[in-house]
Amino acid sequence: MGRRRRSHGRDIQGILLFDKPAGMSSNNALQEVKHLFFARKAGHTGSLDPLATGLLPICFGNATRISGFLLDADKQYELVCQLGITTTTGDAEGDIVAENDVPELTTRQVNAMLQTRFIGRISQIPPMYSALKHKGQRLYELARKGIEVEREPREVTIHRLELLSIDNEQMKITIHCSKGTYVRTLVEDIGKALGTGAHVTELRRTAVSPFEKPQMYPLKELEQIKEKDSGGLDKLLLPAEAALINYPDIHLNADSVFYLKQGQAVQVPHAPTSGWVRLYDGKAGFIGMGAIQDDGKVVPKRLFS
Repeated sequence: MGRRRRSHGRDIQGILLFDKPAGMSSNNALQEVKHLFFARKAGHTGSLDPLATGLLPICFGNATRISGFLLDADKQYELVCQLGITTTTGDAEGDIVAENDVPELTTRQVNAMLQTRFIGRISQIPPMYSALKHKGQRLYELARKGIEVEREPREVTIHRLELLSIDNEQMKITIHCSKGTYVRTLVEDIGKALGTGAHVTELRRTAVSPFEKPQMYPLKELEQIKEKDSGGLDKLLLPAEAALINYPDIHLNADSVFYLKQGQAVQVPHAPTSGWVRLYDGKAGFIGMGAIQDDGKVVPKRLFS
């Protein structure tokens, strides 16, 4: 029997708010940052297209256990879209499939349409150029072979959608949306509603709840910090619970902590009636996440120890 391969790297904990550059996949960004920190364990919290820039939270160590909460969080974007042209991918990386004249449009007209048609719960058909699977294959793999399959519509929520400017057939838009929103599809649908086509030319993610106005760190800055001070990078990490501040907190006594760590549900006075909660040990501090059961007890879900 061969020896089990050992993982290399440091056991560091926390979250880095990384500013992903254009032209880099989210997985490549993760590997670059993981290498820079010489971290043993790391994961990102939801992919950004290679064309996109902006906030890509990267979790290290135990923080990877709560990465799903950031994956499910609301997102905010700023984007530029070109009117009159549709592409195979919905962005500038695709081939042009149609070109149309662009009507005279004013900021007031466009914003009125956006508020009427695209605010609140809307239905989207996932694009073929996406990572969803059909019979075990990624949709984008099928799309590259020229195969298109039927996709079920999905409901998402657009909390805010605002036209910032329109000039030379280009629109700049800001979006605040729920998880699962396909921004490229949204832009294509906006183009159709305006009687012309549209595709994304620039896309930047500016926020992932609860990080609304985040201090982000691009790769070059991280490299400079490491060159000046080998331990400087660790100072940029946020604690895992920083991603969870929108959830109520519960502070536990020693007995409750003991039973939770055995995987048992415990009764906690004054707990919320439902949902996720942050769990704190009076001595050790934050110990993970729990969920309220129908009987009012807290069950451990994402414990750190």
